[in-house]
Order: sequence, then C-alpha cells, then structure tokens
Amino acid sequence: MEFEHLYKEHSGKIFRVCYGYFNDIEKAKDVMQDTFITVFTNLNELKHQENIVGWIYRIASNKCLRQIENEKKKQLVTEYVFLNHEETDPYAEETAFVKLHKCIAELPDMDRLIIGFYLEDLKQDKIAEILGLSHSNVRVRIHRIKEILSKKMKEDE
Repeated sequence: MEFEHLYKEHSGKIFRVCYGYFNDIEKAKDVMQDTFITVFTNLNELKHQENIVGWIYRIASNKCLRQIENEKKKQLVTEYVFLNHEETDPYAEETAFVKLHKCIAELPDMDRLIIGFYLEDLKQDKIAEILGLSHSNVRVRIHRIKEILSKKMKEDE
C-alpha cells in the first residue's frame, strides 16, 4: 500500500484521535506526524496488510499515551484532561458536540479510548483487537458508556 494514500486516507481520523487525548491542536499534529513517521519507517515490516488501519490506530494510541506519561513524569501537566471545561472549541459554539466531549472527558481512560474509536466508526472487533480486549467486552462497554453519556447529557440540559 502506498504511504501517501495511507496518509491522505487516515491522517484526519488519526488527528481527531490525538486531539481527543490532548485538546491541543499543535500537540495533536505533532503526535499524528510522529505516528505516520513510524508507519512509514516500519511499513515494510508489516506482515498482514489487511490489518493496517488497526495497526496505525494502535501506534497513534500508544504514542498519545506515551506523550501523556512523559508529561506527567516531567510534571509539565498536573492533570490530564480530555477537554478543558473552561475553554470552548475554537471552531464551534457551545453545541451538543462540545457537551458530549465534556462528558467523555469524565470517563476513565479505557472508556475514552473505546468510545473515541467507536465514534471514528471503527468496528467493535477492530476496537477489541487494537486494545487487546475481547469483542464481547468491547460490546458491553460501549453499551454501558452510551448509557453513562446519555445520563450525563440529560443532567447537563
């Protein structure tokens, strides 16, 4: 598979995943670019080309988590927040989308990952593979996360 095609097809989704971790456009761009550098340098080593999308998502997730871990170690960031509640999205007014992301920010790390991948239209079996969970576990967790988010969205109204 040609690298340029991979980048054009998946960079937007990978950026949104990274942005979900940091709520910082520049950090998200940096981690996304670092992800694709890793993809480019290791593309020839990938044995199963049909699994390339999951592989890219896993690289991005791992890089985001490593970045957060490094920041915590350096004490540059005192608290990891998915979306800062004091700030609004610079590209949109206070909408249901922003409210949803505020509710997602309150979820545990693994649940944020699962719902983030789910919102990117990844299939449940692919999410399970990326996160190393069983398909049934992912299915149940998505159901529970939806219930939690629904309750939180109603409370905020």
